[in-house]
Amino acid sequence: VAFENGQVKVPPCFYGPYKHYVAGEWIAMEEDPEVGGQGLPQIIAQAAREYIVGANFAFAAFGILGHGTGKMIELFGTDQQKELFLKKVYSGEWAGTMLLTEPDAGSDVGALTTTARKNEDGTYSITGNKIFITCGDHDVTENIIHPVLARIEGAPPGTKGISIFLVPKRWVNDDGSLGEPNDILCTGIEEKMGIHGSPTCSMAMGSRGMCRGMLLGEANRGMTIMFHMMNEARLGVGQQGYLHGSSAYLHAAEYAKQRIQGRDITESRNPQAAGVPIINHPDIRRQLMRMKALVDGMRSFTFYIAYLFDLEATAKDTAIKERYQGLIDYLTPVVKAYCSDRGMEICDMAMNVFGGYGYTREYPVEQLMRDCKIATIYEGTNGIQAMDLLGRKLGQKKGEVFMHFLKEVGRTIHAAEQIPELQALCGCLEQALNQYGETAIFLGKKAMSPDVKLAFAQAHPFLDVTGDIVMAWMLLWRASTAHPRLVNLLKDVDDPAARIAANKDAAFYDGQIKAATYFIRNQLPVTVGKINANIEGDATAILDAAEKSFGG
Repeated sequence: VAFENGQVKVPPCFYGPYKHYVAGEWIAMEEDPEVGGQGLPQIIAQAAREYIVGANFAFAAFGILGHGTGKMIELFGTDQQKELFLKKVYSGEWAGTMLLTEPDAGSDVGALTTTARKNEDGTYSITGNKIFITCGDHDVTENIIHPVLARIEGAPPGTKGISIFLVPKRWVNDDGSLGEPNDILCTGIEEKMGIHGSPTCSMAMGSRGMCRGMLLGEANRGMTIMFHMMNEARLGVGQQGYLHGSSAYLHAAEYAKQRIQGRDITESRNPQAAGVPIINHPDIRRQLMRMKALVDGMRSFTFYIAYLFDLEATAKDTAIKERYQGLIDYLTPVVKAYCSDRGMEICDMAMNVFGGYGYTREYPVEQLMRDCKIATIYEGTNGIQAMDLLGRKLGQKKGEVFMHFLKEVGRTIHAAEQIPELQALCGCLEQALNQYGETAIFLGKKAMSPDVKLAFAQAHPFLDVTGDIVMAWMLLWRASTAHPRLVNLLKDVDDPAARIAANKDAAFYDGQIKAATYFIRNQLPVTVGKINANIEGDATAILDAAEKSFGG
């Protein structure tokens, strides 16, 4: 990305693919075809989006942000706003953003200082500065519609007084034609660790006193509108994190099969032994198996939440809709934080498989690792997600949502127990699930007591434990689905191992069972250790005297 004479230029290789991105209607796949979508279920759109995000998130972000902007307009916009903007941003003809963060506010959105003053024609004059705005300015599209958080003059302090406005880069006339440039400018682009193809901008509004915007929804309801979109956005960031890990894993697995280095460990004392592919080495296989288990589990996790979105949207009964929404709410901070953390872990392991080559730009895992890191930070850092899980989501509806989550996991365990070969894995997960439930109740009570700081010192470890439980759940679910299919493929076969090696379907199903076995037998004991640490609740980090220990 280049910033020259106040203009942002994206990489030249983006222009052609973006035209195909728009022409193929890939940006709003789950939306109505009449407004530029394909009318697909969320879970199908999620599967298709894997190929786009997994290839290059910096490119995919132009469409993802436009879709988010369009969704807010569809749900909360006036008829005029929908007529002017909706199809343009859903189709990708125009782009979108989200102007939230400010230099002195950061995650404390309620401290923002951007102001809005109502004009006689019903528009608002916007004045303020925003930072870290993904795709804040560029030349991919001829217009960009910026949703901007600001406070109307005289509005209450804090988050209760925040409204949201639509601020076009170029003003849009009542007939839909483009008018004059609006007074919203990019003042610079960040030099970042990763996603170098994505312009992360500092934005100034009203520097000439001429920035105009339209109120979206009701005044002082900006946070409600934004949080309505947050579940979908955080699911997207979790997917972003795991897909970087997925790409890194696939590259590492292919490299490990081709890279010849060292003798087989059984021939280590034989100087005449030939070199072998590094996938023969036990520690490489250990890392690849952990990567595979995490990737498989996270794929099912993100698909499961997308499926919940579909179920909630189509359910007729109010109680059922609320049950699905409760699961979405509970799992959203987990999918965002856990999948981005584990995505980084997988990129790190993949780099280890490549060795020194992995640390160079000659191979792709170096870029994947840099690009993945942002997913742990934006849309609320992972520490904030952990606080949300413990402080808000755990006690939702007096714990009813949490108990429903435990029942859903228990239902999968019960179904898998009918398969004798999986019973031992079911026992391990059931035991860990019971201990997890006890820990959740313990921490939930602590969070409502004078020991609140002690509870929140354990918030991130608790989120990690929740993610581990979800991974074991998803992998057991996959294994119980794969097992009967594998049995059928191996029926009347004299050499099952040879059949698995020769048949791609058999190899796939066998891989599902192995991934579940590896994760449940190797990770869940570690998870139980984390659970015990949650219960013990060491207070070292939050002691008043500890502050003097930090930094040296």
